[in-house]
Amino acid sequence: MAIKTYREALSDALAQEMRRDPTVIILGEDVVGGLGGTAGEDEAAGGTFGVTAGFAAEFGRRRVIDTPITESAIVGAANGAALTGLRPVAEVMFMDFMGVCLDQMLNQMAKFRYMFGGKCDVPVVIRTLMGAGFGAGPQHSQNLYAMLTAIPGLKVALPSSPADAKGLLATAIRDNDPVIFCEHKLLYGETGEVPDGEYLVPFGKANITRSGTDVTLVAFSRMVLLANKVADKLAREGISVEVIDPRTTSPLDRDAILASVGKTGRLVVLDESDPYCGMASEITALAATEAFSSLKAAPAKITPPHTPVPSTPHLEQLWLPSLERIENTIRATVGKRAA
Repeated sequence: MAIKTYREALSDALAQEMRRDPTVIILGEDVVGGLGGTAGEDEAAGGTFGVTAGFAAEFGRRRVIDTPITESAIVGAANGAALTGLRPVAEVMFMDFMGVCLDQMLNQMAKFRYMFGGKCDVPVVIRTLMGAGFGAGPQHSQNLYAMLTAIPGLKVALPSSPADAKGLLATAIRDNDPVIFCEHKLLYGETGEVPDGEYLVPFGKANITRSGTDVTLVAFSRMVLLANKVADKLAREGISVEVIDPRTTSPLDRDAILASVGKTGRLVVLDESDPYCGMASEITALAATEAFSSLKAAPAKITPPHTPVPSTPHLEQLWLPSLERIENTIRATVGKRAA
C-alpha cells in the first residue's frame, strides 16, 4: 500500500470510479479550474483543494463540468442527471452553503424513491467541505452532518483517514441512494496507507481504531485523530480507551457502539458539531436507553459550545474540543486523576 494524503485518496477514488463507469460525472464550482491555460487549454486546477486536478484532461468537459456559483442549480442538476441514468458527484464547496440548496436535498433527492413508489434510483453524491480550525469564519466552518443525518432518505459519510476517504467515496458513488459525503478541511494534508486498486469500505460498519476495556470513546471525522492521540497517552497512564469511528452516521453502526459500551461500561462522545440535537446527544441517548444496565458512569459529551464558530483564531481554538478537555473528561468518567 502506498502512503497518500487524504486529498490524493479522494482523487484516487473519483478517478477509479470514472474509469470504471462512464455514467459517473463530476459537477460543481471550479471543479475544472477554469480556462486560460497555455494555448487555450484548461488550467485544470481541480477546485479550491485540487481534488479533481487534471480530470478535465482525462475525462473531458462533458464529464467534468464547471458550474455557475449557484448551489441550488448544482444539486438540482445532479438530481435530474441521476433520474436519467447518470451517477453525478456534485460538489457543494462548503457545507455551510447547504442552506442554499437544502430544498433540493430535503424535499427532492431524499424523497424521490418514496414519491415514485420505489421505481427510481437516486445515485447522487454530494461532496462537501466542513470543519473549524482553518480560520474560515462562522459561515465557512460549520459541521452540519447531524442535521443532514436527521433527513430520512439520505446517507451520510464522514471519512477520518485517507484509506476511508478512498473506500467510502467509492462506495458512495456506487450506492443507488443519495449520499452526503463530508470532508473535513483540516484532514486534506493527513497521510496514511491507502490500498492500491479498487477499494471499498461498507456503509454502516464502524472502525475500532483503538481497542480498550475501561471506556468507549466515540468520535467523528477529524475528532477521531484527537481521540486516538488521547487514547495512546492515557494507555501509558493505565487507562484503556476503546475508540470507535462510526464512519457513517446514516446508516449508524449501533451494534458496534452498544457492544463496546457493554464491554467497557462507560461512554464518552467527541463531536465537533453542535451540542443540541447532534450526534453526541444521539449516541449518549442510545447508550442510556439500550445499554443502561451496563453503564458504570453517566455518559459524557464533548462538543463545542452552542455558538457560531468564532472568526478570531485564538477564540476558534478555544471553541474547539481540546486534547486536555478530552483527557480530563475521560479521567472523570473512569474515576482516575492525572498521573
